[in-house]
Amino acid sequence: MKIAMLAPISWRTPPRHYGPWEWVVSMLTEGLVKRGVDVTLYATADSLTKGRLRSTAPRPWSEDSELDPKVWECLHISAVFEEAAEYDLIHNHFDFLPLSYSGLVTTPLLTTIHGFSSPQILPVYRKYNGRVHYVAISESDRHPDLNYRATIHHGIPVEQYPYRETPDRYLLFFGRIHHDKGVYESIRLAKQVGLPLVIAGIIQDQNYFDRYVKPYLDDQVSYIGPVGPEKKGAVLGGALALLHLINFDEPFGLSVVEAMACGTPVIAFNRGSMPELIKDSETGFLVDDLNQACTAIAHLKTINRQSCRRHIEVNFTVDLMVKRYIEIYKAII
Repeated sequence: MKIAMLAPISWRTPPRHYGPWEWVVSMLTEGLVKRGVDVTLYATADSLTKGRLRSTAPRPWSEDSELDPKVWECLHISAVFEEAAEYDLIHNHFDFLPLSYSGLVTTPLLTTIHGFSSPQILPVYRKYNGRVHYVAISESDRHPDLNYRATIHHGIPVEQYPYRETPDRYLLFFGRIHHDKGVYESIRLAKQVGLPLVIAGIIQDQNYFDRYVKPYLDDQVSYIGPVGPEKKGAVLGGALALLHLINFDEPFGLSVVEAMACGTPVIAFNRGSMPELIKDSETGFLVDDLNQACTAIAHLKTINRQSCRRHIEVNFTVDLMVKRYIEIYKAII
């Protein structure tokens, strides 16, 4: 079985700090190679893999402003389809654009839909519905107009996340700095309950940061920037709770799973995939507003941190994710 794995090129695969799609591609690729699957990874030239690496873009365009995203994405996507006959299956993680190439090749195309950035992209998915195979990353993110082969939750290498039984005294926001992710709501909650808040992540919306985050940075609220893999476990594991007070329907939420792997419960607004990831009152709390979130803070001691870890070990591992994708590959081929 020969698989072409098409990664995005906004960030390196795996990413140095931020890049959730690229990180999932990396975990899946390395897991497949470990199981003996022949995988060629189409990613940036600085990417790291134990499979074969095929690249056109020298670096991620998000890290080099001299690279025109449209130009290098065009070259990147065309490369895999021009070589499609070499593979049994192409696994697309590059959103909707590669679908428009699918009618030009006979090699089957499996697309993992990592969320819908806008309703405006749906016509592309509708056009190729039935010709291309779709996988959803959560039940909540399935669109009623599309047919799916399966829902496959992301998995993480749990063994790389140190379990922490006794946390430090701070709340944590971990993710991109954007209105969608609820940074300001996390700040309001921390101020309300009088606990320190650590904010970690890339600034995706500078205006939002300048208006809703920067003015509140003080001795209680601190911003530490993006956190790479080497420090991620310590930051996540040291928190009393991860705050995920989102303002959109989260397709998945890797930081939620990562936090629980370290034993850290999650307090999240009950939207999108959150009920699929969090066992309410067992591994965290699903809440509807800041008042309920405040109550959840008061009940954090009722959460067994070992239960958080065990929940991830059973349901959200790389091995489980890889196993399910292999089953889909075989069924399609």
